[in-house]
Formats: sequence, structure tokens, C-alpha cells
Amino acid sequence: MEQLVINSLMETLMMVGISMVLGTAIGALFACLLVLTKPSGLLPKPFIFNLLGIILNAFRSIPFIILIIVMIPFTRFWVGTSIGTAAATLPLTFAASLLIARIIEDALNTIPKGLIEVGIALGISNLQIILQIQFREALPLIISGLTTVSINIIGFSAMAGTIGGGGLGDLALRYGYQRYDFTLLILIVIILIVMVQCVQMLGDFLSAFLKK
Repeated sequence: MEQLVINSLMETLMMVGISMVLGTAIGALFACLLVLTKPSGLLPKPFIFNLLGIILNAFRSIPFIILIIVMIPFTRFWVGTSIGTAAATLPLTFAASLLIARIIEDALNTIPKGLIEVGIALGISNLQIILQIQFREALPLIISGLTTVSINIIGFSAMAGTIGGGGLGDLALRYGYQRYDFTLLILIVIILIVMVQCVQMLGDFLSAFLKK
């Protein structure tokens, strides 16, 4: 049983880790597009801005458990199966990217216009303004946001386990619920609580450190 718990924990960590890395990359790209194309942005394109906003809001309104089911055809196409850790990582990445896009967009929008105008006056490119000015100044807020998303993804990974996604959620369903192993259920709950606390503490530390 100990080995089952360890294996399930590793699967959960892998799902959360991969989905956060990929989700951050995709979400940051969408956030940059939103910040650039907003009416007051460096490259105002209202149509693109509104279209991206509608797409993000539409998918964010779908509960994750339903999103997994809706994405089953895409998961089978890309991964070859709709069950298992690899299959669960795809909807987790998609969900993470949607949340992260809005979080990074909000963080970038908090940067004073004066700093952006300084960058324009210096003649640096739009990409440099975003990366070297906006991202750098907004990094503590972004880290705090990513911490919150990471905690959400830990919860989502447990949901994915209930429909064959592997990890601690799958173990809790198969052994804790279906076999009435209450002790195992309590152990899994404790592990999830510890994971969330560790992520929150790390995120708070990094955010505070970057504010100095």
C-alpha cells in the first residue's frame, strides 16, 4: 500500500508540474497578446482583443470535470488514450493556461503607464517593453497568481483521477471509496493538505523576496 501511495503521489506531482510549466508558457503568450492588443495597448487591435477575451471567458466558465469529458476526443487524438496520467495532463494544461493568461494579464495591467512611456521614449521594442519592464515589475504579482493556480491544479488533478486520470484522486476513488479504506482516504487528504501548504509557503516566499 505504501508503494501505491508513493506512485500515486509521483503521478500527481508529474501532472501538476507538467501542466503548470506548459500552462505558464501558453498563458503568458495569451496574456502578452491581450496586453498588446487592448485599446490602450502598444498594438491596439480591438477585434483580436475582444475575440481572445471571449474565447478565454467561454472556456473558463466550463467546470473542469466537464472540460475533461469535452476534451476526450482531443486527448485521444494527441495522446492515444483518454485515461492515465499522460491523458489527464492535457486538460490540466489547458485549464492552467486559461487561468494563468488572465492572472498575468491582470498583473501586467497594474504597471504604471509612465514606465511604459519611458520604454517607448528610449526606443526599445514592444517585446522588450513587455519582458524587461512590465514582466519584471509585475513578477511578484505573477508569482502570487501562479501559486493560486498551482493549488487549483492540485485540486483539478484529484478530480481527473476520479475518471481514470491516475494520481491521488484515482487512488482515493479505487481504494479509499470503493474498498471503504477510510484510513487511506485520510492519508490522501493529509498529503494533499501538505502539498498545498508547501506550494503556498514557497509562493509567498518567492513573492516577498522579489518585492525587495
